[in-house]
Amino acid sequence: MAPTGETDLAKILKTLRPLLNNGEFVFCVVNNFAALKPEDIIMSFREEEGNTIIRKKKLADRLHLPYSFVASWITLSVHSSLVAVGLTAAFSNALAEKGISCNVVAAFYHDHIFVDKKDTDKAMAALAGFSE
Repeated sequence: MAPTGETDLAKILKTLRPLLNNGEFVFCVVNNFAALKPEDIIMSFREEEGNTIIRKKKLADRLHLPYSFVASWITLSVHSSLVAVGLTAAFSNALAEKGISCNVVAAFYHDHIFVDKKDTDKAMAALAGFSE
């Protein structure tokens, strides 16, 4: 089966097109999904210690879900392949050079980066630098 999406790193980096999603986002650990609407969950991942979800901060606050990190969500609009080599290293190094921590979720079509809310503008500028 041929890969879906772009695999050439140079092309991917030139066409990243970072998009800032509206809102504040948090990572929470939940044991019971009963009180959660699936459409309100951005991402979920089952780990041995518990179920991690990402959702809008205001929805987590409404359910009194604890969190320790308030993030901005940046989507890399380029359709990169899941087998593309070097993309995560390239953008995480660029962000690290600016002192920005990033948490990455790779989905089928796009990569999604969660950065500390205070670093949003610096992160967007660093990512935009790839296409210049």
